[in-house]
Amino acid sequence: MTRRARLKTLIAALACVSLLLAGCTGTEGQTTASSGDGMVDFLNYGDFGGGAAPKPNYNPYLETTKLSAADYIYEPLMYVEGYSCKALPWLATAYQWTDPQTLVYTVRDGVKWNDGKPFTAADVAFTFTMIKKYPALDLKGVWTYLSAVKADGNKVTMSFKKPAASVFTLVSDVRIVPEHVWSKVADPTTFTNATAPVGTGPMKVKSFNPRQLVVERNPDYWQADKIKVKELRFNKADAGGQVEQLKLSRGEYDTNAMFVQDIKKAYVDRDPKNHHYWYAPGGVISVYMNLTETPFNDAAFRKALTTAFNHQQVIDRAQLGYVTQASQSGLVVPGQKDWLPQGLADDGRIKYDPAAADKALTDAGYTKDSKGHRLGKDGKPISFSFKVPGSYVDWVAAADILIKNLTALGFNVTKDTPTPEAHDQERATGNYDMMFGVHGGGCNMYANFSDPLNSARTAPIGKKADSNEIRWQDPKTDELLSQLETSPDEGTQKQAVAGLVDIMMNQVPMIPIWYGAKWFQYDTKKAEGWPNEQDPYADGGNGLVVLTHLVPSSGS
Repeated sequence: MTRRARLKTLIAALACVSLLLAGCTGTEGQTTASSGDGMVDFLNYGDFGGGAAPKPNYNPYLETTKLSAADYIYEPLMYVEGYSCKALPWLATAYQWTDPQTLVYTVRDGVKWNDGKPFTAADVAFTFTMIKKYPALDLKGVWTYLSAVKADGNKVTMSFKKPAASVFTLVSDVRIVPEHVWSKVADPTTFTNATAPVGTGPMKVKSFNPRQLVVERNPDYWQADKIKVKELRFNKADAGGQVEQLKLSRGEYDTNAMFVQDIKKAYVDRDPKNHHYWYAPGGVISVYMNLTETPFNDAAFRKALTTAFNHQQVIDRAQLGYVTQASQSGLVVPGQKDWLPQGLADDGRIKYDPAAADKALTDAGYTKDSKGHRLGKDGKPISFSFKVPGSYVDWVAAADILIKNLTALGFNVTKDTPTPEAHDQERATGNYDMMFGVHGGGCNMYANFSDPLNSARTAPIGKKADSNEIRWQDPKTDELLSQLETSPDEGTQKQAVAGLVDIMMNQVPMIPIWYGAKWFQYDTKKAEGWPNEQDPYADGGNGLVVLTHLVPSSGS
């Protein structure tokens, strides 16, 4: 969940409120919906990036300084939407693994760059060759795995150094640029692409100033029939969190992605017919236990704790009801439900049941003394600390609830509140007993499980682990991860995931509590077709996909 600590100070916010009261926000009065031609005239979006002093920059590979327009100008081969993780045909119409080390894409015919020149497989091969030559542009690290990329007719063949099924989401997401433009660029690592950027996407740059970036519909787009919005207007958001929330509540944004303290009161209730939000589940926030320590190195102890935590209280009190309970499987449900093994009760969600936890602990040999203290197998009371960054208000509130749950079971738990930097360092080096950790939530199933569980990604206590910070080491886990990494067969991949889910459910390397929220607010006065809980065709951050679904509001 986005930290409330990130909000600007109240003093700074109040200083800017006067701008709102004066009506000087840059988006006021912009309420025209449709001109009667079946199109939405424009939509107001949030910030456009580029830092405090943005300049025109539409290089899709310069992530820290590029402007949002680049996301609507350049496109990938396949678009893996972020909710159910379906691979949608985009600049490629199909793909096929001819063997575990060879991936062949079929490039879409009839696509043109917005300067009128045809898009071809040669542009794809050029793009991948360019990011190999300039590693700073290889944002996904695809050349760690690739050995060659070649074009032949409408086919692009990618050869890998070893079986590489897990790399599909990475190579599919690389944005493709035109050879006839970028081959003439002296240094693409500094190229800002500021003048009339050439792409295949649905939008072109219309205008830019430090307050607003406007992109307009590309009439020659390959799926122009699906683009019913003439303009997207991105508005600089540098006045502070509370000011932006006021602008949102006033309907000055048609969509945004921000944390709002009381979304119903501040936004929905201002216009219940048109103001909506959907916070799709994201990364998994879990209780991490140091698996090198007693009693956390006992699977029976860990499994007993799966019923010990009051998830709903965490959701309602610490997370404001914005999130949902996480599945013990490690997958994000319901979006990734198709990856779950058959017969898993409630998609792997485990109910809070302190009586069951008490019994399971006792049955595992962790009894209580006459004073109610939970004892280890050595007969001594079990004491440990729960570390949580003191400035993460919502995490501290969640930790307080979990500590209360543990205390009720007879444990002596203290709370430590280091700085975020110290907290992360201590988690990486294994200097903790219990704390929160974030993992998974993406569409690369291998990464979802490998990052927290792969023994190759951990380290001895005192050394910084790459990502396996719980120090989980299990040959069966590594075998299943290898299977998931290398096999392009979906059935084989799902078998591997089923095995990993079984390990999560029964050996309990960590205990998922809730999913982080993907902030997404939308207004239906001008446009409808936004993704939502009833129609989760993508998540709110999948801008290209969302744009192809928007149509003028039936009430406009």
